[in-house]
Amino acid sequence: MKYTQLGRTGLKVSRLVLGTMNFGPQTGESESHAIMDSAHASGINYFDTANVYGWGENKGRTEEIIGTWFAQGGRRREKTVLATKVYGSMAPEGESWPNYDRLSALNIRRAVDASLKRLQTDYIDVYQFHHVDRLTPFEEIWQAVEVLVRQGKILYAGSSNFPGWKIAQANETAARHGRLGLVSEQCLYNLAERRAELEVLPAAEAYGLGVIPWSPLHGGLLGGAIRKAADSGRTAGGRSADSLANSTVRAQVQAYEDLLDKHGLEPGEVALAWLLTRPGVTGPIVGPRTQEQLDSAVRAVELELSEEVLSGLDEIFPGPGPAPEAFAW
Repeated sequence: MKYTQLGRTGLKVSRLVLGTMNFGPQTGESESHAIMDSAHASGINYFDTANVYGWGENKGRTEEIIGTWFAQGGRRREKTVLATKVYGSMAPEGESWPNYDRLSALNIRRAVDASLKRLQTDYIDVYQFHHVDRLTPFEEIWQAVEVLVRQGKILYAGSSNFPGWKIAQANETAARHGRLGLVSEQCLYNLAERRAELEVLPAAEAYGLGVIPWSPLHGGLLGGAIRKAADSGRTAGGRSADSLANSTVRAQVQAYEDLLDKHGLEPGEVALAWLLTRPGVTGPIVGPRTQEQLDSAVRAVELELSEEVLSGLDEIFPGPGPAPEAFAW
């Protein structure tokens, strides 16, 4: 495994991030524990979760599964850079009650204590804002974060799904108050969805944030969706099916798979390897449900893409171009 610094911090993290969103809803506790053990064995030290994972009446379940894994000992917690998120409502299912969501100082305090209990740890390495809160000023958010840092409950703060101007606003506010600000941004970014290159990635680079792309295979679309459907004799399902119903998208994906067949490359591994070539990217989030999927992701870290392949990928998925040139002279 290769490692890099998380943005401008001194924190060293793996070039792959283990996503845990499937733990609970799709992957049972024992299987989830086995995947986390395998991730450590592969050198992955950066794990990502969120307080709402598990969803619905089971929200919080994913953090609980990670907590029972930490409780097994073996320096599991000490070897893990742990990131979780706050924003979504954690009110009891069926209840609608204020201050159980968003980024008010009250909810941040309540949410971090609940996450620590579920995770069976006394600190979180990277505490991430899962979404922009249009109602809470950053002065209040940073005050709450500073209290948690002083208490030793969190070390760093990160964002997720922030536009570039919100990254700037957050860090300018933090700087005025002598605080570190955001150190990472977790955003939707992959070959088929490159809009982050317009504003988010430049803002992250300017303010020293590590970029953590989520959905690096675009819901499976970039993992060989057409080939897998042909090999299995079944049509693609889920988000891939919806995307492939669009003839333009289908033609792009077919050209992508044809290009990689020509070079003897696996689509899913190339999609991850391409992200690792992008400036500012710390590492994509991978959410393996099987050992085979984890092994494939780890291979991507060592995969070197030729200039011919990189040029071909840019032709198929050109991206929007830089701002403001993409939309102005």
